[in-house]
Amino acid sequence: MNTNFLDALKQRRTIYNLGKNVTLPETDINHLIKSAIRESPTAFNNQTLRAVILYGEKHDQLWDIVANRLKSEVPTEEIYAGTKQKVDSFKAGFGTILYFTDQSVVADYEKQVPLYATNFEAWAEQGLGGAQQNVWTALSENKIGGSLQHYNPLIDGEVRIAFDIPTNWVLRAQMPFGSIEAPAAAKTYLEDDKRFRVLK
Repeated sequence: MNTNFLDALKQRRTIYNLGKNVTLPETDINHLIKSAIRESPTAFNNQTLRAVILYGEKHDQLWDIVANRLKSEVPTEEIYAGTKQKVDSFKAGFGTILYFTDQSVVADYEKQVPLYATNFEAWAEQGLGGAQQNVWTALSENKIGGSLQHYNPLIDGEVRIAFDIPTNWVLRAQMPFGSIEAPAAAKTYLEDDKRFRVLK
């Protein structure tokens, strides 16, 4: 039995201690991200996922937007200090992928295939999740760590203006990535008998 793929999945972990010590060129990173998304399946091959890859000042700008926006949401300066520290750990990374769903495509398929109209939102989310997993694993295979964050919809308006995002693209997640400055903590697993059933 070939377990290379499973080994790659095990290696992919949530990395919070990110750095900028990435040796892979940005062009190669872009290729990994684009290829992983391109080859990820979507319902009816409708390809609803859109992505924006940020580096340098644009990467920093995103996390400044997050930090500034959260300041108005947390009740005390003490709590904000902890929040800011977490956001700064994402900013310490090398880049960020912004994941969007193109709602115009979802709406088009709801009209084109009315029998399944109520499913296309969920199917877009499933496609998004599969692509995120594939991107994350591709980066991990190249010794680049990452995590998946969800500061949407709090930051949606400012992100749209800052990065000239089309109005039909809805922000779904942010994936900061960079060098792995500290390993992930040990992972625990739910017992198989509580999670799986095999019937025949």
